[in-house]
Amino acid sequence: MGRAEAAAMILGLALALLWTALPGGAAPSPPRLRLSFQELQAQHGLRTFRLARTCCYEALLVDEERGRLFVGAENHVASLSLDNISKRAKKLAWPAPVEWREECNWAGKDIGTECMNFVKLLHSYNRTHLLACGTGAFHPTCAFVEVGHRLEDPVLRLDPRRLEDGKGKSPYDPRHRAASVLVGEELYSGVAADLMGRDFTIFRSLGRRPSLRTEPHDSRWLNEPKFIKVFWIPESENPDDDKIYFFFRESAVETAPALGRLSVSRVGQICRNDVGGQRSLVNKWTTFLKARLVCSVPGVEGDTHFDQLQDVFLLSSRDRWTPLLYAVFSTSSGVFQGSAVCVYSMSDVRRAFLGPFAHKEGPMHQWVAYQGRVPYPRPGMCPSRTFGTFSSTKDFPDDVIQFARNHPLMYNPILPVGGRPLFLQVGAGYTFTQVVADRVAAADGHYDVLFIGTDAGTVLKVISVPKGGRPNAEGLLLEELHVFEDSAAVTSMQISSKRHQLYVASRSAVAQIPLYRCAAHGRACSECCLARDPYCAWDGATCTRFQPSAKRRFRRQDIKNGDPRTLCSGDSSQPALLERKVFGVEGGSTFLECEPRSLQAHVEWTFQRAGEGTSTPVPAVERAERTARGLLLRGLQRGDSGAYLCAAVEQGFSQPLRRLVLHVLSAAQAERLARTEDASLVPPSPKLWYRDFLQLVEPGGGGASSLRMCRPQPAPRPAPSESQRKGRNRRTNAPEPRAERGPRSAAHW
Repeated sequence: MGRAEAAAMILGLALALLWTALPGGAAPSPPRLRLSFQELQAQHGLRTFRLARTCCYEALLVDEERGRLFVGAENHVASLSLDNISKRAKKLAWPAPVEWREECNWAGKDIGTECMNFVKLLHSYNRTHLLACGTGAFHPTCAFVEVGHRLEDPVLRLDPRRLEDGKGKSPYDPRHRAASVLVGEELYSGVAADLMGRDFTIFRSLGRRPSLRTEPHDSRWLNEPKFIKVFWIPESENPDDDKIYFFFRESAVETAPALGRLSVSRVGQICRNDVGGQRSLVNKWTTFLKARLVCSVPGVEGDTHFDQLQDVFLLSSRDRWTPLLYAVFSTSSGVFQGSAVCVYSMSDVRRAFLGPFAHKEGPMHQWVAYQGRVPYPRPGMCPSRTFGTFSSTKDFPDDVIQFARNHPLMYNPILPVGGRPLFLQVGAGYTFTQVVADRVAAADGHYDVLFIGTDAGTVLKVISVPKGGRPNAEGLLLEELHVFEDSAAVTSMQISSKRHQLYVASRSAVAQIPLYRCAAHGRACSECCLARDPYCAWDGATCTRFQPSAKRRFRRQDIKNGDPRTLCSGDSSQPALLERKVFGVEGGSTFLECEPRSLQAHVEWTFQRAGEGTSTPVPAVERAERTARGLLLRGLQRGDSGAYLCAAVEQGFSQPLRRLVLHVLSAAQAERLARTEDASLVPPSPKLWYRDFLQLVEPGGGGASSLRMCRPQPAPRPAPSESQRKGRNRRTNAPEPRAERGPRSAAHW
């Protein structure tokens, strides 16, 4: 075995050990509620939009003022209603010119999948126009799209005479992401600025000031980056202190060569009033710095890193200088699949940029904290009255410019709030791709609700709940929503807190879904409370939208603990317990169906024998097999007759769901009963049929009974008649669900 193979094996074993040490690592956290595409569409307001023969809906822009959702896709820009994206849609065709497509095809690109104009970014430019940029069949191009300002008559018009060169604004390759922010009339973008996709740069364009970029082909500045998001974050009342922050991932330059190429996540900063140097770094950034973002789980054997930054969402707070940053990560490990959400404070980000610079020195060229003299003004500081007397970066001394060129990397990493991920999933079968957040007022405080898109076409709804002392919190998975029928990966997400709507894009379509589905939580106070959804509360009759202004006695909600024992103790709204009669045959089997609404609840079964007043737990024996949908009883005996109570237990609270009364009959009794019901259901082999089981179900509240039969496959027999086929219950032939068998215990079982 070679050295490389041995190292890979050791690394794999270490990662496998770390995986098992992760909280919940062996099994991903189940959502409390899982809703399919069909359920969302039929009952919970899911709406979709797609254009014929068009793909790749990557750019979304919510315009609350106009009430429109602007969408960038292949060869199109669309304008949709924020209230219902399926209605009042307008579309604008924007294909690449024929000669550009032909040139793209001559260069070896696929004319049907690559030589199109994929619209990658949309920004509000002024009160009447958008800035739209696309790949233009490997000829990046931008245009100003007129959208007007009249809500009742939306406009969508492109002026072909006002096209802009898209180089440095949009990527050439449709497979590359675009990350940019428009501040005033200036566009700050992270993008590949050449056709081959090798010259990655942070670029400022448009506006009246000269364009600036990072130092080209210098791996210390950018090393094959993948840009994720860009934000403009003010730092004080003085606009001269404003900074632009870039989030990206790249190949690390500071790791030991023996470890090979490692991907790391970064945040980079530049000053908005940077105009480049006078003699050095002319038309280049002089204030560019970057630091590492760490999202990892501490462990005894070492930290488990989620190193692939996928998306970042900036959530504003009361203090507009210090918003929270919610970031989703995946792992590049080939041993296990995992994703995580980490939360960062802007105070910690700024502290890292005020810390020591990373420096390479010594005979082994190790990266250490720089201990020498740092020139004044400190590299990375913006020229302003707040921190000095310099009015422009062109006035910076040469030693400041030279130090900035050679030391763009900070030594200290940026750790998440609480020192670990807020929420993670390992081995779940999907990867997090996007995230948005909403701050919601609840009865016991404010909560951050996250909506996380995955590469399986689903959206996870997660709430951040305080745990222990501040700033520790944990993420609770409330819902898993299948918003795309074809399970296409989520490529972009936008949220409208004002309209309480979420907008999700994929390669195949755009979806709209409300932020809450209170009625789906149940019809009882306890179910509404256990849901721990800050959007919802029990109003005395139903689980409905929580209104902070409503009277306190009409709102019952406990997000922090989810404990209904106190809030719902005097509530009389509990639905009547459904009771059914079930019949079985001695020696046969029967299935007692009971499935809780919540996937986070577990079911407990109790048994009360006929004629007795006390109930006992159903023992975990081989004859009584628990499944996800109920209890399977085999080898029935006369002593099994009695009442079976199914209860869902969640958060320590037990809620009865169903009462099933089982009558075990002898073979002769069952045969007589079958004759009095529906003769068409009696199988043609009278000697064998009674060895199997049948069950009769009487719906609660009276009504006609229906005979249900379930039997193993005997010897081949004649095909049933048409009347026999129609008379059979559909659920008879359903396969038995699997379940874990518990240990045997002593009892009549």
